[in-house]
Amino acid sequence: MKNDVMFSSKTCEWATPQDLFDKLNSEFCFTLDPCADDNNHKLAKYYTKQQNGLKHDWSGETVFCNPPYGKEIYNWVKKCFCEVYAGTCPCAVMLVPARTDTRWFHEYIYHKAEVRFIRGRLRFGGSDNSAPFPSMVVVFRK
Repeated sequence: MKNDVMFSSKTCEWATPQDLFDKLNSEFCFTLDPCADDNNHKLAKYYTKQQNGLKHDWSGETVFCNPPYGKEIYNWVKKCFCEVYAGTCPCAVMLVPARTDTRWFHEYIYHKAEVRFIRGRLRFGGSDNSAPFPSMVVVFRK
């Protein structure tokens, strides 16, 4: 079955639904997609897993970040927070699972960012089924 991977731990990468990206992009005018691959990138400027967007300079970029949802999510949330609050980039918008019980949520998002909970469950990457978790959009801006 095509969606077996979606309901397992075989992947931590979830392709952003195009309609959600388009709405956010019309509001924020993104310039960098640091968590992408050659097939799912949403912007002309993007970094792949091999290029590791965490190691790149985001100066002056308006960032859309849909990070891998595994253990490394902490590093991506921290990077977005730090880049914005250090003044490196004006804005970073993240699409992440709504995991309000996590360390990364309490250290970098709660009371520090705008949180937009998404009603219902998203369908990632053109899947026939909705995600098995709720999602939220997090907006970091000074």
